[in-house]
This record gives sequence, structure tokens and C-alpha cells, in this order.
Amino acid sequence: MGITSSSVRRRRAGSAVAAAVLGVLAATGTPALAATDGSAARSSAANPSGSAHGAAPVPLGISRLAQGSGHDVAITIDDGPDPRWTPQVLQVLRQNHVKATFCMVGTRAQKYPDLVRAVAADGHQLCDHSVDHDVTMDHKPVAYQRQQILDAKAMIEKAVPGVAVTYYRAPGGAFTPDSRAIAAANGMRPLGWSVDPKDWSRPGLPAIVAALEGKLPRQPTVLFHDGGGDRSETVAALRKYLPWLTKQGYTFTFPVRTTP
Repeated sequence: MGITSSSVRRRRAGSAVAAAVLGVLAATGTPALAATDGSAARSSAANPSGSAHGAAPVPLGISRLAQGSGHDVAITIDDGPDPRWTPQVLQVLRQNHVKATFCMVGTRAQKYPDLVRAVAADGHQLCDHSVDHDVTMDHKPVAYQRQQILDAKAMIEKAVPGVAVTYYRAPGGAFTPDSRAIAAANGMRPLGWSVDPKDWSRPGLPAIVAALEGKLPRQPTVLFHDGGGDRSETVAALRKYLPWLTKQGYTFTFPVRTTP
């Protein structure tokens, strides 16, 4: 789990440089993470005291790659949980034996804790997507950014005690140096994406699939949505796209956490 001590939470953020230093220093004390975190988890588990000798700092850079070194892809799902669409997305993922990363809005996690538990129970990773999806966060004071990030993390964790929230994705990608440092200091890798089919705009299934099946970058991180509106096109696209990826030889994994 990330650092959540009251002393760190109360610390006033300074400049971006100071925040970045805080992020690196604080992250060296991060306790062991879930086993799905690979080498970082093994390193932390070997040194549960959280000393700098055994713990790997969470990088401040925005992760846009899937874990692995070959034909790997990370599926990420944003803006939920939603009582209508999240169960349908979970069903499609289950049918295709895919583990994804769910970027949850704090107020929605608070409202639908049973869905947070369902996501975690299926073995998916959890991602902090701020308290209420304010896409103007990058223009707000550091104290506001901190509140949005840490309060959302707490809301998600309350639904599933003991399950790590391992990523932070800024709403609309509105990261700042301070928000990245705050996330890293609390054990969360800043998470971006490399493929955006714009399913949130409901452009139609053919347009979504065409965007997805075009030339994919190396180790893509693909953005989908299970909240924020009618996600029937997203569900349909996942039903078509996930089997296509499997036929192309892709392995489903999680976004990179431990390398720049």
C-alpha cells in the first residue's frame, strides 16, 4: 500500500521540484505491494521494513506502456464504477480471460462499493481517478490536487480494505509535476495511455474498432470507459476487440509501474 500517514498527508506541498523530491523520498518507504506488481513487489516483500535498501521508488513519469517486453497490451477502464456498465465490462473481460486496470472516480467508488469489490475479486488492478473527475485539476492549487488524489484513494480503499490502489490517472490526462509527485509518494504510478479510441464520445462501433485495430504502438495501453454515460458501444467493442488481440498473439497484462 502507499504511504498514508497523517504526517505526510498534512505536509504542505511546495514547488514542483520540492514535491518531486518528496515523492522520491516518501516512495522509498512504501511497504510491500500486491504480488501482481512483479519485481517491485518481490523487492518490497524481501524487505518489509520499507527501508531504502530494498524498496524501489515509484517513478514520477507517466506510464504509457504495458508490462512485459514483447507482444503485450494493457486494457484500462475509466470513470466507473457504474451499476449498469461495470458488470457488463467485467463479464466480457471474464469471458476473454483478461485482467484490466480500473481507474475509478472516488465518489462513484464510495456510492458503489460492491462494484469496487467485484472488480478487485476478479483480479483487476485499481487506479485512483480523482474524487469527482475534475478535468481542470491542472489549473487548481496544489492543496486541491492533493485532496482530489488522496481522498479518492481513501474512498476506493475503504471499499476493499487491504487491496492496493497502484496507479493514479489524472482526469483528462491533466497531470502536473505536483500531482505526479503526490501520486508517487503514495505508492501510485502516474498512468497515461497510448491508444484512445474515443469510446466516451460514442462515435459508433465501426469507428471504435477501426481505431483499435490500426497500427498499435509497442506495448500499448488502451483507454476504455465503463462510466460517464451510455457505454453500450464500449461493451460491444470489447467483445470484438479482445478476441482480435488474442488472435494477433497479444498477452494481456497491466501498465508498467517500476520503470521510467
